[in-house]
Amino acid sequence: MEVKSAEFIASYPKVTACPKDGKPEFAFIGRSNVGKSSLINMLTHKGLAKVSGTPGKTRLLNFFLINQSWYLVDLPGYGYARVSKSEQRNLQGMINSYFKYREELISAFVLIDSTISPTKIDLDFINGLGEAEVPFVIVFTKTDRIGSDTMNRNIEAFMGKLAETWENLPAYFISSAEKRIGRTELLEFIAKWSRKAK
Repeated sequence: MEVKSAEFIASYPKVTACPKDGKPEFAFIGRSNVGKSSLINMLTHKGLAKVSGTPGKTRLLNFFLINQSWYLVDLPGYGYARVSKSEQRNLQGMINSYFKYREELISAFVLIDSTISPTKIDLDFINGLGEAEVPFVIVFTKTDRIGSDTMNRNIEAFMGKLAETWENLPAYFISSAEKRIGRTELLEFIAKWSRKAK
């Protein structure tokens, strides 16, 4: 897929306010500081998402229209940085509502930091998606920051943890916004499932 156009549509505080035109949606989510904005910008070429030095800045459901045919949805992160308990609950409720009620969602992309060992918060989030039957794939980010041996060990450890409770493991991609690794594969995945949604 070639990204010919990408434009910010709006930010929405709740799922009932989101677009109602039926276009397929692909949502991006991850723990704070996982590199979500950098990955979105790498995919679109457009510098759409704001890369902040302070993790956890996304507070709304941010919709970007790509090629006039599908939405890239930038969701608030989990493991929220420097927010109150009440705001954490509000953000989690907004995310849960999006996944539960948004029929246009084709797949979520759950971003996982490849430079660290498996964390409980990531594993719990993915297990929650599985229990709720939300379609998703995993994207391991920041793969340029470590050697291939360490990256492979961390990915194997993460998938191994999932294998303790999953009968069929979710698909995953490796990526680097800096080196543009994974861009073609992710866009091909989106193109394939966008066509099936029509």
